[in-house]
Amino acid sequence: MNNITRQDFLQLLIELRKNGQLEEGMSDHKHTIGIKLTMEEAAAQAFIFFLAGFETTSTTISFALFEMAQNDSIQQLAREEVRRLFEKHEGLTYEAVTEMGYIDTILFETMRKYPPAPVFLRKCTQTYKIPNTEVYIKEGQSVLIPCYGLHRDPEYFPDPDVFDPERFSAENKSKIWDYTYMPFGDGPRNCIGMRFAMIQAKIALSIILKNLKFNLSKKTKLPLTMEKKGIILAPIGGLWLDIKPIRDQST
Repeated sequence: MNNITRQDFLQLLIELRKNGQLEEGMSDHKHTIGIKLTMEEAAAQAFIFFLAGFETTSTTISFALFEMAQNDSIQQLAREEVRRLFEKHEGLTYEAVTEMGYIDTILFETMRKYPPAPVFLRKCTQTYKIPNTEVYIKEGQSVLIPCYGLHRDPEYFPDPDVFDPERFSAENKSKIWDYTYMPFGDGPRNCIGMRFAMIQAKIALSIILKNLKFNLSKKTKLPLTMEKKGIILAPIGGLWLDIKPIRDQST
């Protein structure tokens, strides 16, 4: 309405809605998509941006807390790492977050067992013959990639129902088969916000671990049963924890 221009995601949508291309300054070069976005299409892009950027991260944090609430030793090891790095770097800093190796393994294992997006939808760009078969994926055909199924396949992850962060230790993560673990997708269409999401989750977990102890509440319905509707993995009835503040920081 007032012709205000900002270098942000919303401005990209405005330009694509008005002109069907990105104006100079919004990109390294103009990119024509051939059609203008409708208001509904622009709104859909904004919706998925928020969904991908917030809901998936909060889902991962919730499942990580759920697993640590059931395993005191994992929770305590994570807490000790957070306290050590907070002391080393004099608080919550970028350097402290990037050195949280054990928290990394907890998040990676959480996303293995509970990938926020259990299925990826892709469209085949050229006809492809699956090796050692007579099966063809035709150009334009939609393909569902079962991320959840791959992550829970005992051929690739022995005892898949066991929560074990050591699967992603420095010694073990190189043993994981390519394309059997992909919570952020893979290839040129993988998640653009992967690094930001990891930092966001590590900040949240580190603050919680430093200040709070948590156990599983009786209100959580076990075994977990996942919702069958929606595109984000979510347990029926939610995840409930009993949380207490840590008054003695030495414990």
